[in-house]
This record gives sequence, structure tokens and C-alpha cells, in this order.
Amino acid sequence: MGNLLKVLTCTDLEQGPNFFLDFENAQPTESEKEIYNQVNVVLKDAEGILEDLQSYRGAGHEIREAIQHPADEKLQEKAWGAVVPLVGKLKKFYEFSQRLEAALRGLLGALTSTPYSPTQHLEREQALAKQFAEILHFTLRFDELKMTNPAIQNDFSYYRRTLSRMRINNVPAEGENEVNNELANRMSLFYAEATPMLKTLSDATTKFVSENKNLPIENTTDCLSTMASVCRVMLETPEYRSRFTNEETVSFCLRVMVGVIILYDHVHPVGAFAKTSKIDMKGCIKVLKDQPPNSVEGLLNALRCHWPFLDKSVMLRHASGLALSRRL
Repeated sequence: MGNLLKVLTCTDLEQGPNFFLDFENAQPTESEKEIYNQVNVVLKDAEGILEDLQSYRGAGHEIREAIQHPADEKLQEKAWGAVVPLVGKLKKFYEFSQRLEAALRGLLGALTSTPYSPTQHLEREQALAKQFAEILHFTLRFDELKMTNPAIQNDFSYYRRTLSRMRINNVPAEGENEVNNELANRMSLFYAEATPMLKTLSDATTKFVSENKNLPIENTTDCLSTMASVCRVMLETPEYRSRFTNEETVSFCLRVMVGVIILYDHVHPVGAFAKTSKIDMKGCIKVLKDQPPNSVEGLLNALRCHWPFLDKSVMLRHASGLALSRRL
């Protein structure tokens, strides 16, 4: 509790890196192109994934009818016919999370390598930093949409129950070849998370650190804290913020800032709220507080999923430098 109180009330925190990261126009240099092109193949599909998720309506009506009339075979077939293509979409979302994980690990490898410091990497390789930011931006947008759509888990639960019943009764199951039991188990774990994409990236970052033991963990945590600091400084500095030509860049920076805070907390041995944290949590929360409430509600929800004590009133008090209960 003492460490957390100090970090949230401290006024002499290091300001951290202070430079403009061009999220709007950064282009890859020759040395960045190999990794950039690999990641770009993944990112070009991101917007389509979000559009499919946003239009996901679920099969709630058909499922309710089938459950209420278990002896009506036509209703059972109708519900199954409605659910199978939806599960195909859920499979596509899950498989994209695996591609995104691989892309993130490639970027981390490039942005944490020696001999440059994380700050030098982000300044020199702005196109890769922009892609890293785009992955986090997509991730937060995906999870915001998922958290507000209970049909996803309802549809998938019905699919698994029905598939199990068909298998017991030796009934051929159209769709099982697409999502078999093994894959369904992995997808179930994915969708059980409140923020499944962020959990995937957090696990990928942790795995990256554990698999690269020759690389100091500080290379990774400093990369994350530097990105958080850069986003915060650009948002709270009028000179930098005036350089944004797209109004969406503000929400982009906010999502990236929240994303790297959560990744940092997963990777850093003592977390984002510790006294030794290089992230100015008080400053970051204040930046969130200063935005229109409706525009940051999803981001606050993402933080609350990871730190349950961060209810809205407490977060506002943090921004004023008041005390906080201990980190759970």
C-alpha cells in the first residue's frame, strides 16, 4: 500500500522520454522493412475483424426457441443452422489472435534488441513503433466490443453443448469438422476472458521475456514504459497534440497508453503500480480523466478487469493524488 500511495501521490517522478512519435505518417526505413512487411500482412485484416465483430448479432432467438421446445426437431435444426456459421466467425477471430501474437513477438524482438535502448528504438524505428501501437489499438477496440456482446459466449456454449449431445447420440454434426472438440476447448478458454485479445498479448509478452533469457527484462519493460510515457506526453502537451491532423489520433493514443500499461504490469516483476515503476500512473489516469467520459469508458473497463479496485470514483481520486488501497 505504501509503494502504491507514493507512486500515485509523488510529484517528482521522472518525466520520461519526451519526443513526438508520428503515429499518423511514419514510414519504414530500409532496415525496418522486413519486420514491417511481415506485420503488415496481419494488420491489413484487422479492420475486417472489427467490422465482423461489430455486426455480430448472435442466435439468441433461435437458441431460446430450441431450449423451450426440446422435442421440436425443426427448431433444433434451425438453432444449429444459425449457430454453426457464427461459430465459424468466432473461429476466425480466435485464429486472428494467434496471428496477432506472432506479429507482436516479432515487433518486440526488433524494438528491444541491442545495442540500442528502447527510447532509441522508438525514435529510430517509428514505423515499427506505429505497428506496435496499431496492434494495441486493435486489441483494445476488439475487447471493448467483445465485453458488450454476451451473445458470443451464449452462442459458443450452446454450440459446445449441442455438439457433445450429438456425439453421445452418434448424430453426424455439420460444422464439427470446422471447430472440433480440441479447438473448441482452446476457443472456450479464449472467450471466457473478459479481454481475450489483451490476455493473448499479455501472455505473448511474458513468453517473449521468458524465451529470451539473454535479453535483460528491462529492455522489454522499458520499451513498454517508454511507449506509455510518449503517449501520455503527446496527449498532455499542446505543442505535440496540435500536430495531430486526425481527430481519431487522440483515441488511438489513449488506447495504446492503456494497452502498454497492462502489458507492463504483466511483465514487470512488481507491476505498474510499484514505486519502481517507470510509468507515471497518476499522470496516465489524469489524462484519461480529462477526456469526455463516454470516450474512455471502455478503456476504464479494461483497466478494471485487471485491477478490480479501480472503480470510477477511486480512479478520479487517484488523478487528484489521493490515497488508494493496496494493489491486489
